Amino acid sequence: MAEIQVRLDHCVIAVSDWERSTGFYRDVLGAEVVGHADGRVAYRFGDQQLNVHGPGVDVGTLVANPPVRPGGSDLCFVWPGTVEMAMAHLLHHRVPVEQGPIVRSGGRGRGTSIYFRDPDGSLLELIIYG
Repeated sequence: MAEIQVRLDHCVIAVSDWERSTGFYRDVLGAEVVGHADGRVAYRFGDQQLNVHGPGVDVGTLVANPPVRPGGSDLCFVWPGTVEMAMAHLLHHRVPVEQGPIVRSGGRGRGTSIYFRDPDGSLLELIIYG
């Protein structure tokens, strides 16, 4: 039998304020905001996606146990430019850097990471390879 290799398609984050979080993920991280008929949104990055749970929307019972809570995520995004560009981008959007630049290991090996938080306190990381 051939070896099967899976890859991540989407994961779930939770937010406490739809408008504030959507603005952050769209403006700071460049997410395409995808709306759903039931009022939910997803933040899409190319062919990967963050499904978003938040106030006022019933997402049913097929969720993590315990459910993901606002501020309870830890996510890393690959930054396509330089470390200096990433730092300038965060400064431009008035996003405080919590740590970095610092060398870390990611899915593609060694890279330089910058850590910051989304409006709910989830830890976010930009990693720059190369």
